[in-house]
Amino acid sequence: MADTTGNPTDTEASSDDNPPLGKSRWRYIGPGIVVAATGVGAGDLVATLIAGSNFGYTLLWAAVIGCLVKISLAEAAGRWHLSTGRTLFDGWASLGRWTIWFFGVYAVIWGFVYGAAAMSSSALPLQALFPDVMDLEWWAIACGLVGLVFVWFNKYAVFEKVMTVLVGVMFVVTVYLAIRVTPNLGDAFAGLLPVLPDEKDSVLNTLGLIGGVGGTITLAAYGYWVNAKGWTSTGWMKVMRLDNRVAYITTGIFVIAMLFVGAELLHSANVAIASGDKGLLQLSDILEEEYGTATAKFFLIGFFATSYTSLIGVWHGVSLMFADFVARFRGQGEQKGEAVASGARERSWPFRAYLLWLTFPPIVLLFQDQPFRLIIIYGVLGAAFLPFLAGTLIWLLNSSRTPVQWRNGALSNVMLAIAGLLFLVLCVKQVWDQPWSEFF
Repeated sequence: MADTTGNPTDTEASSDDNPPLGKSRWRYIGPGIVVAATGVGAGDLVATLIAGSNFGYTLLWAAVIGCLVKISLAEAAGRWHLSTGRTLFDGWASLGRWTIWFFGVYAVIWGFVYGAAAMSSSALPLQALFPDVMDLEWWAIACGLVGLVFVWFNKYAVFEKVMTVLVGVMFVVTVYLAIRVTPNLGDAFAGLLPVLPDEKDSVLNTLGLIGGVGGTITLAAYGYWVNAKGWTSTGWMKVMRLDNRVAYITTGIFVIAMLFVGAELLHSANVAIASGDKGLLQLSDILEEEYGTATAKFFLIGFFATSYTSLIGVWHGVSLMFADFVARFRGQGEQKGEAVASGARERSWPFRAYLLWLTFPPIVLLFQDQPFRLIIIYGVLGAAFLPFLAGTLIWLLNSSRTPVQWRNGALSNVMLAIAGLLFLVLCVKQVWDQPWSEFF
């Protein structure tokens, strides 16, 4: 018997690698911390700050729903890896060669632009903390090179430990700020009621907040980190689900804390900040005026931890996916989770080639305006990825490719369908908003 989500009961769960039982499961969590840290970047914090600044606590419910949607996506990706023993890209490839071409084009263009964005985002707080040391571009290059060396020479276990430390820094800083601004808890609880702001484009703004709460391609990378942790069979399913819930509870705390800051510090004072990473520098200046230099510097340290976890998380997770893509593209047969668990992917030349691609070519973009046409393609591909992920997970987890007892139940299908429709709407909006007349 399976429950309504398609999950087997305790007596049905099988294992061939002696997974932990009871309270000991908590000792094994880790990939969830990695996906939470990677998925929540500076851009997510700024978007949440702006939502709090513009609407107060009104959209708190949307941030919570965003976390629930991402839980369903990451759980589905992890369930595919554990129930089939195959990687997610191997599942995609079974749907047709179009998936291989989509991912290949996406990985090359997205990685090129994201590399520059991640390095710049990590450099901004460092330059603010040490303004006389060197220019922003050189801080960015240093961040990229340190990330390259770290991921190149360390296996998943070390990577996870470092990410956990940085998440701890993020957690302490965001919670401290939320407490420091003294949130109005009555208004916050009222914000859990699903109400739309009485303003133009409020529906699209709300959908954007839901869709932007932590994670893009890193949701797909979650299954790879699950395998890299050594979880390769259905016996680890309960641990994976606990791990995934911890990931998005953590994400929810980050997002809600920053919404509190936006609502109390910016909305109440009618202060606007810029979109993009530089909005966080503006927040640092406001914090210094309100609470002193120490609080501002403390925030900048948290800003760096937020940005740098996204950098090294993508350097590791998407490189794993790219290595899997190359192996399948070269016709090496089914791609198994054991290859990721053994560390073979981390030592492969495609993994390291993609690391180099994320680090060195984007340096060109740091010293010049980013190519206009490339940015448009990047935006469209990025918007298309999450509908692709949600749609293909529904396809894979309702088909004979997945063992019967681990296929989607009603709840999983509903959540993935909601995610797919949400991201499809946001994708159409992103495509519609592009200045195509200037593209040609």
